[in-house]
Amino acid sequence: MTACKQTPGTQQADEVMPDTVSYNFNIRPIFSDKCFKCHGPDANKREAGLRLDLPEEAFKALRDNPKSHALIAGNPSLSEVYLRVTSDDSTMMMPPPSSNLKRLTGFETDLIKKWIKQGAKYEKHWAFIAPKKAPLPKVKETAWPKNEIDYFVLGNLEKKGIAPNEEADKERLLKRVSLDLTGLPPTLALMDKFLADNSPNAYEKVVDQLMKQPAYGEKMALHWLDVARYADSHGYQDDNYRSAWPWRDWVIHAFNNNYTYDKFITWQLAGDLMPNYNKEQLLATGFNRNHKMTEEGGVIDEEYRISYVADRTNTFGKGLIGMTLECATCHDHKYDPLSQKEYYQMFAFFNQVNEKGIVSVVGGPETYAKKPMMEVTNADIKGILNFVNKQDSNKLIVSIMGDTSRKTFC
Repeated sequence: MTACKQTPGTQQADEVMPDTVSYNFNIRPIFSDKCFKCHGPDANKREAGLRLDLPEEAFKALRDNPKSHALIAGNPSLSEVYLRVTSDDSTMMMPPPSSNLKRLTGFETDLIKKWIKQGAKYEKHWAFIAPKKAPLPKVKETAWPKNEIDYFVLGNLEKKGIAPNEEADKERLLKRVSLDLTGLPPTLALMDKFLADNSPNAYEKVVDQLMKQPAYGEKMALHWLDVARYADSHGYQDDNYRSAWPWRDWVIHAFNNNYTYDKFITWQLAGDLMPNYNKEQLLATGFNRNHKMTEEGGVIDEEYRISYVADRTNTFGKGLIGMTLECATCHDHKYDPLSQKEYYQMFAFFNQVNEKGIVSVVGGPETYAKKPMMEVTNADIKGILNFVNKQDSNKLIVSIMGDTSRKTFC
């Protein structure tokens, strides 16, 4: 197979060279796609002793040629990384033709060149960097932005030579914000009120009004329910009903009452570990029980129990720290800074729930919820769990994380 020749220095019209090249935003994706397969975290697959994901390794003298270096800050012409990705010599070029990886584009090599010129500065994985408030981009049409976000939008539009649309009329503006915040079109009464309000903060007032509607929490909860893999049935073969919906009602309640993020997350991960926890905090731990549960007779309990623990661990990674963890189930992660040992240290936190791998569907409603479980009574509905949309007087059983007989699950 002949590698496609790419002329260095060419770029597509929609690719704009940044003023400052970021390792995380611009370089790491290139290295991850084209280099880490042979020069990344996986020691078993590493070639030539070169590791490019860590600066202390990337700046070392090359094992096979101690007089050369993969990276020399400020000098692309002496950096083997740049020389190899721009070479047309099939014995020198990277990625090599045998790898079946596409060659870097001209824009990608230009990014690497500029990054090296600017000092080849590495950054921690973005998931571990606390956000910083960025300076506002400089824009030409300074009268257009109305808030800080507008500066970033306009800055990118101007880079691409695109002019903003005209401002929407009030009818369209209200329809959009209503659908965004509640998932519902505005009522005629709200539309009439908004159109008649000529005050400078009319939009702010209608946003406040929409966020006070119960539908606001229902709309916002949808996003978290997807992250939390919520379902109304157990999955797998029989896919029977599960009564997890009180947890869903709690999520809606949390949004409508503007719970802080740390409270929202802490209660779901470990509500039963809070000092003197209450039933609302216990219900919140239903987040950890949204995984599939098998009901098939004859399965090996331990096999499925471990599957549930892995699901919780992986959901924690993707949903809360923005990283896919499951690669490290079998080996050190090839692209993210996570070892197999670290994966199972996290796995151990969720591996202490008192449960079995199979849920029984024989014996009535009490068995439909996977142990550990909690009972929601009429007194709860009238009291601390008054947000649960329960109308009848029948007993309700909900699968939760904590083991109520032991107070904690650790």
